[in-house]
Amino acid sequence: MRRRPVCAIILACGLALEGSASPTLPGGYLGSFIWRSEDPRMGGMSAIELDRNGSGFTALSDRGGWTTGRLIRDDAGRITGIDAAPVRLLRGKGRAPLAAERSDSEGLAIAPDGTAYVSLEGVARVLRYARLDGPAENLPIPPEFRRLQRNSALEALAIGPDGALYTLPERSGRENRPFPVFRFRNGAWSQPFTIPRLGSFLPVGADFGPDGRLYLLERQFRGLMGFAARVRRFEIAGDSISAGEVLLETRPGQHDNLEGMAVWRDGGGDIRLTLIADDNFRFFQTTEIVEYSIPG
Repeated sequence: MRRRPVCAIILACGLALEGSASPTLPGGYLGSFIWRSEDPRMGGMSAIELDRNGSGFTALSDRGGWTTGRLIRDDAGRITGIDAAPVRLLRGKGRAPLAAERSDSEGLAIAPDGTAYVSLEGVARVLRYARLDGPAENLPIPPEFRRLQRNSALEALAIGPDGALYTLPERSGRENRPFPVFRFRNGAWSQPFTIPRLGSFLPVGADFGPDGRLYLLERQFRGLMGFAARVRRFEIAGDSISAGEVLLETRPGQHDNLEGMAVWRDGGGDIRLTLIADDNFRFFQTTEIVEYSIPG
């Protein structure tokens, strides 16, 4: 999400609580950290990937920027600082950065061999990078991508245990229409199943956890009350998906505009959700990193 009425966002974020409240559904709140930076390209963070120990990270902005670094943690595992490289711009097929009108990068998935995939919503497509600082390769673009809403297309991207890519749009087109899930496997796209809509929450991030299940981050904008977030978890078996379970739902205004999610297992054996907020490059919003634990 890149465009919101400025006054509404100011009022909404003025009501926000910086992570001190508990979620309305089970899920252990661990804390939040506000990432501040003097880097002029820093902001709009829409996706995050972590290494297996929850320290090293790669973060992606919705203006074609990316950075890597390390989350500094205390003895209890809470984030106390961030050491990050300057934000760099994703390249197109050559040496030049992605054109501004084609750089609305929203989803990030990194394979075990380091290959990175980026989904975009302005012009709906998925790019493959052998290295994030190298040239892009366009994956095939199926006809279904061209019919997605322009500013609500491929927000979420995840790579499954078998290496298949999964992506879905932020909007399905109707309030009673489920979200189509697209899968890229063996060089081709298919649409094996859908995810039902529950209320007015919209998908903005996804990741496969160490348990092999798909975690979906959804966002709800409540006007003057701010943003709420929800995480659902699904089992995928072949061309079918489970009904899903709600793991976490935050109150409006509890956090900022959470858009990206990484799922990993901490040293205590619990599943940890690391969520990052998009500040929309607005001074009254924050790049907030929030963590919850789910019994593993």
